[in-house]
Amino acid sequence: MKKFFREFKDFVSKGNVLDLAVAFIMGSTFGKIVSSLVEDIIMPLFGTLVGQNFAELSVKVNGSPIAYGKFIQAIVDFLIIAFCIFLFSKLISRFKKKEEKKEAPPKREEVVLLEEIRDLLKKEKGRK
Repeated sequence: MKKFFREFKDFVSKGNVLDLAVAFIMGSTFGKIVSSLVEDIIMPLFGTLVGQNFAELSVKVNGSPIAYGKFIQAIVDFLIIAFCIFLFSKLISRFKKKEEKKEAPPKREEVVLLEEIRDLLKKEKGRK
């Protein structure tokens, strides 16, 4: 049983699980912010152009209301979130490319050995 909990602790303490948890929390919070932006700011502005609140747009079919205004609002919400995620991923990939450029490729073993020989020869010349 101790081994099981140790393995679980190792699994949870790895960066990937913690990063995923933080990303999930940030994503859900960001979704709420964007939903509020769409519902409270963007759609009321469009509503002034249409002449009524988008959330109230509906049509009755056989006595059942079909709220297409809420559907349009959900599409706008999705598009804004998708666009923000796209921009964020572009930003992250730009930083990763810069990090990859900074990392020098590892030297081959032959090059390392040749550099050591060169340094030893320089030392020998300096002693004479």
